Amino acid sequence: MDKPTEMFDRDFEWSELVRFASYEGSEATLGVVSGRRRQGKTFLLDALCRETGGFFFAASEATEAESLRQFGAALARFEERSVPYRFTHWDEAVTVLMGVAAPGGRPVVAVLDEFPFLAKASPELPSLLQRALGPQARREVGPVRLLLCGSALSFMGGLLGGTAPLRGRASLELIVPTLDYRLAAAFWGITDPRLALLVNAVVGGTPAYGREFVLGDRPKDVDDFGPWVLRNVLNPGRPLFREARFLLAEEPDLHDTALYHGVLAAIAQGNHTRGGIAGYLERKSTDLGHALTVLEDTGMIVREPDAFHGKRSAYHIAEPILTFYHALMRPEWSDLERPGQGAEVWQRSQATFHSKVVGPHFEQVCRSWTRWHAGSDTLGGRRTRVESGVVSDPAAKTSHELDVVVFGRDQDDRESLLAIGEVKWNDVMGIGHLRRLEHVRELLRARQGEGAARTRLLCFSGAGFTDEVRGVADRDPGVQLVGLQRLYGGD
Repeated sequence: MDKPTEMFDRDFEWSELVRFASYEGSEATLGVVSGRRRQGKTFLLDALCRETGGFFFAASEATEAESLRQFGAALARFEERSVPYRFTHWDEAVTVLMGVAAPGGRPVVAVLDEFPFLAKASPELPSLLQRALGPQARREVGPVRLLLCGSALSFMGGLLGGTAPLRGRASLELIVPTLDYRLAAAFWGITDPRLALLVNAVVGGTPAYGREFVLGDRPKDVDDFGPWVLRNVLNPGRPLFREARFLLAEEPDLHDTALYHGVLAAIAQGNHTRGGIAGYLERKSTDLGHALTVLEDTGMIVREPDAFHGKRSAYHIAEPILTFYHALMRPEWSDLERPGQGAEVWQRSQATFHSKVVGPHFEQVCRSWTRWHAGSDTLGGRRTRVESGVVSDPAAKTSHELDVVVFGRDQDDRESLLAIGEVKWNDVMGIGHLRRLEHVRELLRARQGEGAARTRLLCFSGAGFTDEVRGVADRDPGVQLVGLQRLYGGD
């Protein structure tokens, strides 16, 4: 089955769905597809059903009786029955669904989209599916390729875990991710890396934000970036204006939304540790454990360990539109809701935008480049993990933050420190930045031995480098300069 021409990327996801749908076995099989909202899951599965002649049912938030009525009508239309099914319980609905047959006994793809809505109204549904997929039911069901899809990540993540009824039943578990920063630039059709980074810092790699939400409106160049933000993000008449609020409202596990918004605001303001978040909210750090766990489970935030302190970690917001909202829009919400005030808010928020939104996002992009795109010649070896970290400096009674820390394996298969790096978005990096990295390397050498002396120094900048630093890098391969062009097109 050829991937639809209008589908951007998603080659891996499409190939896995095709493999699942093309399985020739006579037994029913189960697949689970999940991912944050607006990533194109429904588009993928609908395309698969169109290509295979499968059954697609999009659930809505409804009572059990209403859902059964809608499901029965949709299944009857698929089978070209003149009279809809009248199911009184999901037990009989599942029995009929699992008995659906295609001409010649071919496997039939059946998609239940927004499955969490169905399970919320009918909590027994996963157990009914477990029974239908069990060994004792194999003689009664056809070769149905059942796909359950949902955007509630905490629910979908638990569907196959622990003691869940469907654990061990699935032969496909597919997560549809957001587009990474390079793919996002290609999706938006942006070739200027600075403009691509700015757009990505606001809307990330969610495909819907580049199409339906802006009706194809894309900034022409860097000069048009500010007007584009005013047209589409700070405009109360456009869907991106309230998108960050809806993202939290759509997650069923987020009950105390005020607390969750507060946690996200604390992180967006630069408080990345649990203690820092607690201080911002004027709460005890022990009171935030549940909220942080739920936000992690729903994919709103990620927790990244400190490279040098195993028990220390930092929290970052995973979705850029949430950072933009909590750092810039939420504090100005009363003004932004009045049409025509966006330009004034945008003008007075430039410092916040670059320091709280673009700067932290640029750091994340630099770590992503180092993890997935940087070559072994650049890093001086094969990388195994990329993190950030803090190095103490006892003599100076201070500590140094490292934006990029790269670990790898040496010839004896022992973990070694390949590289450390500093990231600056709006600063031209000079010899002072390089000297700081050299000093930190010496601190690490004193702690980790002579192996750290070979650690490479990575300088990332969105504003360029001085001639003096370029000269050092030209003479010494242990110093690597990474600008925007290299981030988007090099290794």
